Amino acid sequence: MVKEFDFLIIGAGAGGATMANELAKRNKRVLVIEKGKREKKVGTFLDCLKYYDGDALKMPLKSNEGVILWHTFMAGGSTVVSCANGVRSLEKELADLGIVLDEEFAEAERETRTAPIADRLLSDGSRTIMQSARELGYNMELMPKFINSEKCKKCGLCTLGCPNGAKWTAVNYLDDAVQNGAAILYDSQVQQVLTKNGKVRGVNVIGPSGSTEFTAGAVILSAGGLGTPVILQQTGIKEAGSGLFVDLFVNTYGVTKGLNQVHEPAMAVVCHDFHKSKGFILSPYINSSKMVRAIEIGQKGAFLPVNKLVGIMTKITDEAVGSVYADGTISKPVTETDRSRLREGSAIAKEILVKAGADKNSIVISKPQGAHPGGTAAIGKVVDKNLQTKIDGLFVCDASVLPTAPGLPPILTIIAMAKRLAKTLAP
Repeated sequence: MVKEFDFLIIGAGAGGATMANELAKRNKRVLVIEKGKREKKVGTFLDCLKYYDGDALKMPLKSNEGVILWHTFMAGGSTVVSCANGVRSLEKELADLGIVLDEEFAEAERETRTAPIADRLLSDGSRTIMQSARELGYNMELMPKFINSEKCKKCGLCTLGCPNGAKWTAVNYLDDAVQNGAAILYDSQVQQVLTKNGKVRGVNVIGPSGSTEFTAGAVILSAGGLGTPVILQQTGIKEAGSGLFVDLFVNTYGVTKGLNQVHEPAMAVVCHDFHKSKGFILSPYINSSKMVRAIEIGQKGAFLPVNKLVGIMTKITDEAVGSVYADGTISKPVTETDRSRLREGSAIAKEILVKAGADKNSIVISKPQGAHPGGTAAIGKVVDKNLQTKIDGLFVCDASVLPTAPGLPPILTIIAMAKRLAKTLAP
């Protein structure tokens, strides 16, 4: 393989894949370096053991404090296991920092074909929850999704990876980038960003063929909110790693006499009533996999009757008090403010579920979890508004640059930021 490029991109998720596509379209020499693989089969619990991060016993990654952290290594990154929610998050906060993304958001929505979910894809469970919420005075609306409704089989396996190819993922951008001349190196991990006289000159990579050095005029770190700060700290940017948020969430479940949410895309509808005032959103959601329910609840979770199960996720804007250390260990406590928001959201979720027909004595609430790690290389702290670090030519483009927890799905925002950065680097 050629070892000299215009741009080296570390990570093949939403940020990295978008950067690769945009730069390759501009005839730049691009190499994407990805720790994971290009997975050929997704959609089952056994499949996801290959690409979800965890320990030797295949248990999910956790913070030192025990918070479950859903995190993947694979082509497409978390977009492959996302709920395909296409919402604009932190639009005003980024604009206040001088990062206006109107044009880029529109491009992202057009290319991912984001639109409110087709009503016919909703389960009877979510329809009933939606109606019950409205009767209680809460507004629930269809979630914008990047899902092809014609291909969707309503299997409910979104977070394990769509087995039917109905969901847009960043793999689409990777394929386009390759068609335009980009190269991708899988099963490879950056050991060190190489610099000279305050300027980036490349990276050292360990991969299937051993250790290799690649050079480029610019390096873009897109290894995510947990991976990027480790590389930054190893490169001498010690201020990286603090300020971790994960958009904490819990799932509230209830057992009915026959209503369920098995057959629909995950998080089909959403209530934003409390996002600005209370710091949380509510969305109908269940984990259809009994193994995942056992992880998030305990043994009782595995025995919940999925054909009679309804649930609502409470997702919050958590306090950015976590840290990712240079050795990869993670501290992410649940603060009292976080717990208060989770409790308040779960109480409303219980109210809605009981109204929808759930037995009030059957209600159980999962352990705190997180799936949107970010803030660990924040704009104004580690990078400037052009996403460049203090090292000339070293950029960051993933959720780690977000200035605060969105409490909302960040994929569209990351795509939009990557489009803007690409325009800056290759006008």
